[in-house]
Amino acid sequence: MAAVTYELIKRDKTTKARRGRVRAPHGVIETPVFMPVGTAATVKAMRPEEVKVLGAEIILSNTYHLYLRPGHDVVREAGGLHKFMNWDRPILTDSGGFQVFSLGDLRKITEEGVEFRSHIDGSKHMLSPEKSIEVQTALGSDIMMAFDECAPYPADRDYVKQSMERTTRWLKRCKAAQKDTERQALFGIMQGGMYKDLRKQSAEEIAELDLPGYAIGGLSVGEPKELMCEILDDCVDHLPADKPRYLMGVGTPDYLFEGVERGVDMFDCVLPTRIARHGMVMTSAGRVNIKNAKYERDFTPLDPECDCYTCRNYSRAYLRHLFKCDEILSAMLLSNHNLHFLVSLMKNIRKAIEEDRFSEYKREFYAAYGRF
Repeated sequence: MAAVTYELIKRDKTTKARRGRVRAPHGVIETPVFMPVGTAATVKAMRPEEVKVLGAEIILSNTYHLYLRPGHDVVREAGGLHKFMNWDRPILTDSGGFQVFSLGDLRKITEEGVEFRSHIDGSKHMLSPEKSIEVQTALGSDIMMAFDECAPYPADRDYVKQSMERTTRWLKRCKAAQKDTERQALFGIMQGGMYKDLRKQSAEEIAELDLPGYAIGGLSVGEPKELMCEILDDCVDHLPADKPRYLMGVGTPDYLFEGVERGVDMFDCVLPTRIARHGMVMTSAGRVNIKNAKYERDFTPLDPECDCYTCRNYSRAYLRHLFKCDEILSAMLLSNHNLHFLVSLMKNIRKAIEEDRFSEYKREFYAAYGRF
């Protein structure tokens, strides 16, 4: 029996948006869903219990970082990532591919894999499809991502084609290396850059492997939003309708809406906790920069329409004070709010799809958010 299955519950009448349910070994995931990122086996500035309270049903952790520190052997000895970090709901682990490709001069791509130097101590390593699966197997995630090559933007067609074809070959090696298909699901990743014919070829090749789910990689890497939406619209049409679709690395409200509208089920991004650490928060009326002097005596909550722990208990003035004093609590409270905001947004999107008013809800949100 497959580790992960997808159930389609409702299709939107006017768009490709869909309401679904993913069943994984550690629980059920209602989709569309936003996955908070726990890079090093922790969602930054958040306790696992807090992440649960705000409604997150699945989180993402990073293969590259956990391989380097503390080491996948340590996590295996601890009983797997769920026990190691005290999280009993589903976990998705990325393959490490995006991280090693981001190392620039510190890595060398070959057919075997990627030879790279650690950003921590400069030590040399080789991450191959087989090694990525070995690490993710030790981590024990519910969903493993295939090792892929993420082409940059812009990139010429010949390079993107070679990269895409290598990604398909690596996916086949990942599948061959996977030992237990009942406890962990392997998702393939579509590549092809901004070339629609290469995207179609990639989708057709990876779909032949009949995997439990598929991701769209290589988007939101610096291309204009209009181009991203155009390519994404085309990508989804080529992926199996009976499997979950995952758009990697997307987490701003507008991109979430655009992805859902085109039939995407799963999203992740470091954005909510990253901008929180810099004093930026998302509210129903748009972004708020808590560093702004106008909040010094503003004793209202961050967002009057939000019922998160931060908004129920603290004012903008106090949050500004914490940030200006460089207090750890600032990152904790602002991260809590931002994650709650996105998790709640996806919950509202699911409800809107169920009620056949997704497009109406999108218009209402954009009008209130005031920046798109």
